[in-house]
Amino acid sequence: MRFLLDAGQREFARSLDGMLTAARTPAAVRAWSAGDHGPGRALWSRLAEAGVFALAVPQEHGGLDPHPVELAVAFTQLGRHAVPGPLVETVAAATLLDHLDDKTLAATWLQGIASGRTAASLCLLTPDSPYALDADAADAVFVVAEDTVGLAESAGPVQPSADPARRLARPLGTVVHARGPQVRAAAERAADLAALATAAQALGLGRTLLERTVDHVKHRTQFGRPIGSFQAVQHRLADVLIALEFAEPLVHAAAVALAAGHCDGPRDLAAAKLAAGEAAYGAARTALHCHGALGYTEELDLSLWIRKARALRTAWGTPAACRARVLAE
Repeated sequence: MRFLLDAGQREFARSLDGMLTAARTPAAVRAWSAGDHGPGRALWSRLAEAGVFALAVPQEHGGLDPHPVELAVAFTQLGRHAVPGPLVETVAAATLLDHLDDKTLAATWLQGIASGRTAASLCLLTPDSPYALDADAADAVFVVAEDTVGLAESAGPVQPSADPARRLARPLGTVVHARGPQVRAAAERAADLAALATAAQALGLGRTLLERTVDHVKHRTQFGRPIGSFQAVQHRLADVLIALEFAEPLVHAAAVALAAGHCDGPRDLAAAKLAAGEAAYGAARTALHCHGALGYTEELDLSLWIRKARALRTAWGTPAACRARVLAE
């Protein structure tokens, strides 16, 4: 099978890329890391105007109906530009609400998500994962614990993170709004979409790391020659490119499987998340190596992408969990 994006999807990607390039996202990322959400929420509104969040919301609530392939296209661009905020969690929360039997809860929140007025966080509460992403910035924090879903009344203090732009906090004072087996099924659908969006983000992030590193090694000289002319550097960059090229069709295939409700969807999602996460992490390691001591500095914008790569590698499915899911399927 040969999978290619159609003309509309490619134009959507180009328009988002142009918008985010003009927006100079590194400044918004640094502000978000410091607790200033203003620039990030302004960017959020522009993404909503472009229809990004509406791609996860049914038409009856002001959305465009769920479109996993287009969401993967959008989140690849969001990863390319390291856009801050609970982006994945918001579309995952929309999926959760859409699949609950409680239509009142959906009617209350989905229209705001589609329009960009509401930024949501989603925490599938387990002993290993007690935190919600950007709970201090979200308008609603949904907490799923076993067969219940509720809204957190507040959040605990922000915890240190490998990526300062990913602000983690414990949700506090959860008020239960729905319970039953349908909550588990809806949470599984939400987690699947979150895994897809995270894989797409990682893919885009890896592309930017590779592009910036290739540009750097063309101009950085050593022993009177660009370091990009050294075979060892070329081999490392080639390995990164190959990993990203192999991950991209897996991400697209997972999006198609999720859209079609295919029985191989869980396996495809796990494979995509694993491949994209490992490719982005490999790109970050190579970028750090090729930039030398410069790569360790926070002043370099590249650090915003490098630090995010490790977080995306484990978010919504660790490598070990994804491998186990592929083997189980």
